[in-house]
Amino acid sequence: QVQLVESGGGLVQAGGSLRLSCAASGSIFRINDMGWYRQAPGKQRELVAIITNGGSTNYPDSVKGRFTISRDNAKNTVYLQMNSLKPEDTGVYYCYGNAVSSNTWPTANDYWGQGTQVTVSS
Repeated sequence: QVQLVESGGGLVQAGGSLRLSCAASGSIFRINDMGWYRQAPGKQRELVAIITNGGSTNYPDSVKGRFTISRDNAKNTVYLQMNSLKPEDTGVYYCYGNAVSSNTWPTANDYWGQGTQVTVSS
């Protein structure tokens, strides 16, 4: 199995910055895509940023230019740098990973972290 553990959430004023981290551990054979999703109260979970194993990234228009995703493959860790935060960025941020574990090789499965709260005050 693969476990994802997020850190770095918190409360910040509008215009501020936060950096989220997510470390993967367990019986990892290979991690493919890693990313971040968020869910605001009463809304569906939505993609925030995603990065491939090779470093290609994708963002929705709502965060493009403000958020930057990166990863350290040697540490099995993905980061999300969030700048110019807005109140509408408030929500629970979930780390996502598509990975092959030693137990499920060669099948890749989706894994999720427990989530970390990000609150942006106006």
